Amino acid sequence: MIRFFFSRLVSGLLVVAGVVVVVFLLFNVLPGDPARMVLGQRADLASVEVINRELGRDLPLASQFVLYVNDLSPVSVLNVVDSTSRVYADSGKYGSWLTVTYIGEHAVVLKYPFLRRSYQTRENVGAMLMDALPGTIVLSVSALLFAAIFGIGLGILSALYKGKVADRFILFLSVTGMSVPSFFAGILVAWLFGYVMNDWTGLEMTGSLTEIDPFDGSRYKWSNLILPTLTLGIRPLSVIVQLTRSSLLEVMAQDYIRTARAKGLSEWAVIFGHALQNALNPVLTAISGWFGSLLAGAVFIEYVFGWKGVGKLTVDALEMYDFPVVMGSVLMVSVFFVLINMAVDMLYARLDPRVKME
Repeated sequence: MIRFFFSRLVSGLLVVAGVVVVVFLLFNVLPGDPARMVLGQRADLASVEVINRELGRDLPLASQFVLYVNDLSPVSVLNVVDSTSRVYADSGKYGSWLTVTYIGEHAVVLKYPFLRRSYQTRENVGAMLMDALPGTIVLSVSALLFAAIFGIGLGILSALYKGKVADRFILFLSVTGMSVPSFFAGILVAWLFGYVMNDWTGLEMTGSLTEIDPFDGSRYKWSNLILPTLTLGIRPLSVIVQLTRSSLLEVMAQDYIRTARAKGLSEWAVIFGHALQNALNPVLTAISGWFGSLLAGAVFIEYVFGWKGVGKLTVDALEMYDFPVVMGSVLMVSVFFVLINMAVDMLYARLDPRVKME
């Protein structure tokens, strides 16, 4: 298990390193000048050059990449040539330092990865992402629970009534759910339930988990979670329905199921006591793998519903050419993907003896 863990860890680190390179190159060759977005389109050339120098965008691309990796690395080296730069190193001005060791004119820093600062607000990108992350996690978890509960239930129902009207209707809905793009489904759901049927549903087209009340201050508004959860959960629900149906039908054709029926057990006892336990193994694996996808797929849903999360933060940053925020969010989602895939691989290797950990 230890060898298996380290092999997955090395693979995950290579994936993250590749994402770092691709993200850096992508957002440094895109057209557009963040300095002009900060100062406005009528800014003079001298002011633009000053901002670009402050942002480090006047350096060669290779030098910018080395500095970016130095910021992301948990161990970084800073030049310390005067008392001012020493104060910066001591205070952790450019990140959250754990320890600082001085070696001549350099400071070796053990720190958290520094995702830089927003071009627009000058806030720490890591702090901005951590502030938006809870909203995305709540939305993803609720969508996954919705998809798992209703997907497994409809899949069982479809398998029990194979070839009948109920089965065909459920399959039609699942195929439709997989075919509709998320952004279109979000617009349709928001318009139908938040506008057309607002008098009956009482739901709003847009809104976040927390809202500011002038008298009560910040408060939770859980009703705003319903429509984005429904929209984000449509696609995984459709996949889970078909996966549960096919897996249960395959298990029901096994010899031990016929033996259980021959013993005189009721059909419900055969299904829920014997068949379902084995049929859900691939379904549970698929559900665990969907969590990372939902974190990434929440981008469009959050933007459509005005939901405060990493997705909306990323889209707003793209509109303002706020590249550090976009790069930080992409890196964070990629790390989540790697960690979740590692956990799923290890869990599957542990639970299923047919999987060789070597």
